[in-house]
Amino acid sequence: MLFGIAINLFALYVRRHPTFTWQMSEGWKTKGDSEPSDAYISSMRFRGAVALWMGSFVMVMGILTIWSALG
Repeated sequence: MLFGIAINLFALYVRRHPTFTWQMSEGWKTKGDSEPSDAYISSMRFRGAVALWMGSFVMVMGILTIWSALG
């Protein structure tokens, strides 16, 4: 369940700040004020949404596992 929470936190960060990963991986290689493409930003937001779904699934499975162990 904690892993699902961590995935969700990371996914929310990626959804809100899609250019952060570009800055860390590619932005330092360029001089001046370069920005990621719109396609890259859209792709990162989509990946964040998919990660939110995965994190939610992991959390629900963790809750069900704990609940079944108690019952």
